[in-house]
Amino acid sequence: MSRRHNGEGSIYPVKDGYRGYVWCINPGGKRYRKYVSGTTYEDTQAAWLKLRDEASRGIVASDVPLLEQFLHYWLEEIVEPNLAPKTYEKYETFSRLHIIPHLGKKRVDRIQVKDLRQWLNKLSRICQCCTQGIDAARAEEKRRCCATGKCCHEVLSAGTRKDARNVLRAALNCAIEDQLISHNPAAVIRLSSRRDPKRKRLSWTVEEARRFLESARRDDDVLYPAYVLVLVLGLRKGELLGLTWELVDLDAAELYVGEQVQRVGGQLLRRETKTETSEAPLPLPDLCTAALKLRRQQQDANREQAGDAWIDSGLVFTTLHGTPIEPRNFNRSFDRRIRQAGVSKITVHGARKTCGSLLAALDVHPRVAMQILRHSKIAVTMEIYTEIPSAATRDALRKLGRWLGE
Repeated sequence: MSRRHNGEGSIYPVKDGYRGYVWCINPGGKRYRKYVSGTTYEDTQAAWLKLRDEASRGIVASDVPLLEQFLHYWLEEIVEPNLAPKTYEKYETFSRLHIIPHLGKKRVDRIQVKDLRQWLNKLSRICQCCTQGIDAARAEEKRRCCATGKCCHEVLSAGTRKDARNVLRAALNCAIEDQLISHNPAAVIRLSSRRDPKRKRLSWTVEEARRFLESARRDDDVLYPAYVLVLVLGLRKGELLGLTWELVDLDAAELYVGEQVQRVGGQLLRRETKTETSEAPLPLPDLCTAALKLRRQQQDANREQAGDAWIDSGLVFTTLHGTPIEPRNFNRSFDRRIRQAGVSKITVHGARKTCGSLLAALDVHPRVAMQILRHSKIAVTMEIYTEIPSAATRDALRKLGRWLGE
């Protein structure tokens, strides 16, 4: 091995093998001894050389926490004060359910790529219902699978495992910034992007969108104007429920998305949208202008009926008493309308892809569609436009336009 200089450190025999130390500088600027050990001289020497190399490049942490301890620190001191509440909720959930139970007792600087591969493979095999006691938490008469000895094999999807990897990677990047580790083992993990054959359909055809809106209009569904904005403007659920009249200009036929409504940690929050792009003005096609005028009439009637019980929130879409709509209730209404319309089941978020198809079939100029969809690159918008089967789609939308214009 290379010659050790005076004051650099030492390797010496101990009862169960060998031990060595290197003089290091901790983040507080204090000089201290950091130790390594091994059963053979060669193993100890290799660990000692690695530590000496790290010490020669700068600060080496003296007290490296367990991953569980570090994740709690990261969530409370880094994520919660600086990121959106919904992001914190997601990171906390993934840490608590999928990372800490499997990797939490490992020291941050001793997590290896091999450990992470084994962890992700395990997540693809273990039943979450069994692991988290989901079925056991149900009332006894409602238990139907794991708690009754009939495992439902609810393993995490490839997308959820990828999300878990991303959360851990973000945390370990912070550990690098805190000089606890020199590299991020999660950064080299590559996960398959193959689609799950059982994955649910994500969007509608234009004909299905027409049938959905027609069903809502025919039944005088109070959320019909909201459905129009979701499908034609591609508003996200939180943006839709946080839309205020102050940022709607029907004369200029445009609106601004400035706030969103989200349920986070048991609280219903109104907060600013996350990017400047989200706050750019959106041009209103005639379909949307008509829907918003109808919504104003509905809300005026609700205000008159509620009288002194009315709460003026300034929101476009509210309950009968003017308060914000609970996002989960909107989901239930959306799902119920899907069943009544007899169309394929998709999520509210999935309607954004349908929005692109509707705009293309409406012959909206790609640059205007790019502004509505809030794509950062025109190429992304053009990919949607080239996917449209022109004749059938345009014919269906002409029917939709005639019907909405009545």
